[in-house]
Parts: sequence; structure tokens; C-alpha cells
Amino acid sequence: MTYKKVEITKEGYEKILSKNPLIYNKEIKKIPKEITPGELVKVYFKNTFCGVGYINPKSKITIRILSFEDVQVNEDFIKEKIEKAFDKRKELLKITNAIRLIHAEADGLPGLIVDYYDGYLSLQINTYGMERLRENILKSLIDIIKPKGIIEKSDEKAREKEGLQTEKKVLFGEVLEKILIFEYDVKFLVSLQESQKTGFYLDQRANRKLTSEYVKEGFKVLDLFCNAGGFGIHGGKKGAEFIKFVDISSFALSQVEENARLNNLKNYEIVKDDVFDFLKKEKDKYDLIILDPPPFAKSKNEKHDALRGFKYLILNSLKLLNQNGYLAIFSCSQNITLEDLINTTYDSLKDTKNMAEFALFFTQDKDHPYILNIPTSFYLKGLMIRKV
Repeated sequence: MTYKKVEITKEGYEKILSKNPLIYNKEIKKIPKEITPGELVKVYFKNTFCGVGYINPKSKITIRILSFEDVQVNEDFIKEKIEKAFDKRKELLKITNAIRLIHAEADGLPGLIVDYYDGYLSLQINTYGMERLRENILKSLIDIIKPKGIIEKSDEKAREKEGLQTEKKVLFGEVLEKILIFEYDVKFLVSLQESQKTGFYLDQRANRKLTSEYVKEGFKVLDLFCNAGGFGIHGGKKGAEFIKFVDISSFALSQVEENARLNNLKNYEIVKDDVFDFLKKEKDKYDLIILDPPPFAKSKNEKHDALRGFKYLILNSLKLLNQNGYLAIFSCSQNITLEDLINTTYDSLKDTKNMAEFALFFTQDKDHPYILNIPTSFYLKGLMIRKV
């Protein structure tokens, strides 16, 4: 197959030299007029070949490189990428039956996310280029993974930006209403039909375990933005005396109730409330507080307000934290840096006249790889402090 030629600027070429596969519209010198969204192209800087990728002139990230080698992107190419990604993650299946199988450009398949839940696959095809490769992707997944079923959970907003419509449905086999998964010694029920995103926040797996290691007998735990209750339930399994779960979503809290029963938790409370409002009213004190909010800063323009939100959350959580208690703070916004979190925590300590000792840094689990050449692949960061 013959691919059309697209020329990039010097800035784009410098990105290619650093093996960053995401080329923005301002880094493109010339696009042929007859190019269609999602079309496979060859990328050049002057007369130097740079890579093969797909293009969408309507998207801010206009070209996504699939290979820095001169290859044909076909079923064999897709199959090789998926096999490599699966092989890299097999070790995790000793401690869990739920993993991220494909993590977009971090696995060389930008625009594609696939999660594995006990033999079922949850799929996101979020770009025009991946949409045009859909048939090859599905066939490769079926051949390699041999899943019981595949459900599509593509991101509506991402696809809308690409000029695509979204249909959430079962694409292959059947998908149970609820799937039982485990991580370490903790069990969860996942509803792929109803849940947000691809089903469950698998990127926090290791962090749920790490925070629970600090739980001592008699601890009271506050799990804010608790979603399905992962952090609090891990704490309960480690012997916490009491756990309070807070979230605004009725569906999330119904999952908490199921998961708490599944793990034989006895002493807990579930609160349906906006966390910001909850913190204004709460009087109880805790030994471990988890702050894991949704992404506050989806763009650089939202960063200032996001950090104000974080300061409010951290400052008010410190007021509820017992002396020698632990506060775990997370951000899943790539526009919020670890330094931003540290500085905001410092400002909150100063305003509340508290001191804290650093305990731990957090990042995304290993099935959500951070590729150093792709700065945007590092999105989840956090720290834990002890109030002293």
C-alpha cells in the first residue's frame, strides 16, 4: 500500500528524534489536500524519513506515529504490538485478574485502550486512525487473548473531537452484568456495562496496596472521591477499625456497598455528598485520609483553578487528620505536576500551622507504562505525608 507524504517542521523533527510520537498541527509544514481523517501517512522532514502514522487534520494532535521504521501497518503489525504488550504484563496476572492490556501510545498504539477483566475485554477506540484499524484490532485481540467477550467503552468527548460518533455495545461474545476481579487479597465486582471509563481504576492498584500498609489496628480511614471504594476496602482488609466512604455518585456508592460486603467489612459508613461540601461539615477525626479526585485540569487553562481546588481539599483534610495520621494526595491530571502537589501541600501546611513528614511518592501501576520519551504518558502522581 502506498502512503501519502506529509512534511513536518524542524520542531516536529526534534520530537521525532526524541521518539515522541505525537505531532501537533503547528509542527506540520504541509498536508496534502486530498488527505482524509485517519489515513495512514509517511512523515518526512525535508527528505529524511521520520515514521509511519495516521493523520487527522481536524485534531490538535494531527499525526500519531505508529512506527519510526518504514513498515506497512496491517493486521500483522497490530498483532505484533498486542502480543508484545500482553507479554509485558503477564507477570501481573499472578496478583490480579484485571490489567490494562493496551495503554495507547505507551504501547505503540495511540488512540487505543484495552482493559482485561477475568477474560473479558473493555475497549476504547478514541481516534479516527484507530477507528480505521478497528477490524484488525478486533481480529487480533480475539486471536491472541481469546476473550469471552469484548465491550466498547470509547470516550465520547475524545471521539467527538475527532469527528466520530460513539456507540457503547458488546462487540464480541457476551459480557456478564458483573465480573468478579481480585487484586492481592481484595475482591471487587466490576460492571462493564454501567461503570465509567473502561470499568475500574486499575492504575491505582499498587497505590491501594501501598497506602493500606500504613494502616494500624484502631485506625479510622476516610476515603474521599471513593468511587468503588478501593482504597478504603484495602484499609479495611488491613485491620482498620472504621472506614467512611464519600462520593457524589449513587452508582459508585452502590459499588462500595457491594464490595464492602464482598470483603466482609463490618464497621463502615457510606456518605453521598460532594466532597467539597462534606469537608465543610465533617467533625470526625481520622488516621488515614485518601484524596483521589477526578481530573481537575484537563487543559493548561484550568490549572490555576485546579490547584485552588487541591489546596481547599488538602487544607481541610489536614484539619480532620489526627496527629501522626497519614494523608495520601493524588492527581490524575497530566497538567498538574508532582511539584505542584508538593508546593500546594506545603502552602496548606503553612496555612494550618502544621508540620508533616514525607512518607511516600505514588505513580501509575506498571500496566500503565510511563514512557520517558512521551511526557504525557506520566499522568498519575501523588504523595503521602504524616502529620507530625
